[in-house]
Amino acid sequence: MLISGYKVRGVAMNFFEGIMNNNVFAAAFIAWFIAQVLKVILTFVLEGRLNIYRMIGSGGMPSSHSSFVMGMSTAVGLVSGWNSPEYAIALVISLIVMYDASGVRRAVGKQAIILNNIIDDLYHHKPVAQDKLKELVGHTPVEVFAGAILGIVVANFIV
Repeated sequence: MLISGYKVRGVAMNFFEGIMNNNVFAAAFIAWFIAQVLKVILTFVLEGRLNIYRMIGSGGMPSSHSSFVMGMSTAVGLVSGWNSPEYAIALVISLIVMYDASGVRRAVGKQAIILNNIIDDLYHHKPVAQDKLKELVGHTPVEVFAGAILGIVVANFIV
C-alpha cells in the first residue's frame, strides 16, 4: 500500500526494527523493567505477600520513573557524548521527571492521606459515599535516587 509515495508496511517495519535495535531505548526500558520487578520482590520480602500490581503501580522503591529517564539520559550521553545537545536535553527532561516524582507527586500523596483521614472522620459521624484516594503516588528522595542509580548502571551495561 502506498501513501504519498511511501510504503506503509516498510515504514512500520523500519520503525519497529529501529526501536528494537536502539540501545538508548533498550537501556531505558530495561532499567524501568528491573525497577518494577524489584518493587514486586521488595513488597514480597517486606510484606510477605506477592503483589503483582506493583509491576504497573506507581510509587515505591526504587522509582521506575527515575530509572527509566536516567537510563535514557545516560545512554544518550554514552552514545552522543556528555557535551552534546542531545544529552543536555535528555538530562533536563530526566531532572524534571525526577523532581516531579519526588516533589509534586509526593505532595499529592500526602494530600490523599489527609483527605482519606477526613473522609474516615466524617464516616464515623454520618455515612459518606466517597472512594478513598490513592495514597502511594509519589516517591521519597531515596526512592528517586535509587531509581536514578539503577538507570545509570543499566545504561552502562547496555550501551
